Amino acid sequence: MSLTETSAQEALRTVIDPNTGKDLLATRSVRNLKVDGDRVSLDVELGYPARSQIEPMRAAVTAALGAAGAGTVAANVYQKIVAHTVQKGAKLIPGVKNIIAVASGKGGVGKSTTAVNLALALAAEGAVTGILDADIYGPSIPQMLGIHQQKPESVDGKSMEPLEGHGLQAMSIGFLVDVETPMVWRGPMVTSALQQLLKETRWRELDYLVIDLPPGTGDIQLTLAQQVPVTGAVIVTTPQDIALLDARKGLRMFEKVGIPILGLVENMSIHICSNCGHAEHIFGQGGAQRMSADYDVEVLGALPLDIHIRQQADGGKPTVAAEPNGQVAATYKAIARKVAVKIAEKAKDMAHKFPTVVVQNT
Repeated sequence: MSLTETSAQEALRTVIDPNTGKDLLATRSVRNLKVDGDRVSLDVELGYPARSQIEPMRAAVTAALGAAGAGTVAANVYQKIVAHTVQKGAKLIPGVKNIIAVASGKGGVGKSTTAVNLALALAAEGAVTGILDADIYGPSIPQMLGIHQQKPESVDGKSMEPLEGHGLQAMSIGFLVDVETPMVWRGPMVTSALQQLLKETRWRELDYLVIDLPPGTGDIQLTLAQQVPVTGAVIVTTPQDIALLDARKGLRMFEKVGIPILGLVENMSIHICSNCGHAEHIFGQGGAQRMSADYDVEVLGALPLDIHIRQQADGGKPTVAAEPNGQVAATYKAIARKVAVKIAEKAKDMAHKFPTVVVQNT
């Protein structure tokens, strides 16, 4: 049976990317398709970090084309992460393609733990990732990454080099002040500090910068919404009604300022006793699902109330770094892929493609 380019394309329509739920032609992932007799070569470009997905995708493409009559298949599967559109009026930060804000309306729901594990999961899947601790009053990322005793350096005297922890580029006010020094600052000073941490850090070609926001909908969040180019936001909550009330406020705030909601993460969804294995919904059940239905926002994943997650974060080696092959790490990685796919489906940012026009008197 002879193979043509048309029959090869039809075969590729049967290959569904499990992360997008669409076939490779629908997502325009196929590049440079060439058919020579029974030999087929092609590139498959994935717009999200996909280190763990490349071999399964190559195998699926090879199998589909083989079933269509290909004798040999040379499938080059790779990832290409580009900058995507942000809210109107915001300009991209040099060295940063996409910014993901991780927010919660209420404190104590595990937002920082989610943010750092999300960043680690994106990095584990092959993305160059950074994390910015925007909680000026209560920075926790330095402790979670195990680099709280380090200080950032400045090569040019004007900007700071990000520190590194578990492969992440990181910046936090916690690197610059003593851990026990309270930040007794009013709103304008806090927002100014955030701007400096973000724009005076020499980020090194990040695919994603995860920003861990403080809880609430105050000055920091407003500054972020108005002046920082945010690609999308992730809302963290627990199933508890009180936490959900505040999470809804956070979601509505991002909607009002034109920042897309990438989805919800439900922390402390269920507790499984480490001694007897009894499962119990301590903080209620189905809260994120109800919020998802009310606002048409996807639940990206649910994390258990697990003592190991807390111990690993406190110990400076979060779950994705401490147990990369464990079940909880797999959940964080699945959440990270969903976030990255949602960003990949957004329009690409073309502003940086246009030249800067300077008018001078001659």
